[in-house]
Amino acid sequence: MSDKKPDTKVPEGQARFFKTRQMEPSEKGHIGYETIWEPFQKEVEYETPKRP
Repeated sequence: MSDKKPDTKVPEGQARFFKTRQMEPSEKGHIGYETIWEPFQKEVEYETPKRP
């Protein structure tokens, strides 16, 4: 394998519930992708029901 690093930069991807970004190449030249998830639903604090 050659020791030169790839020049290609992939644009940030965006879907409905997540985004992906290209990470920096590692020492061995592996390029990974970071996935950032957005919440699917909103969490609401629990309230005790009224007594009858």
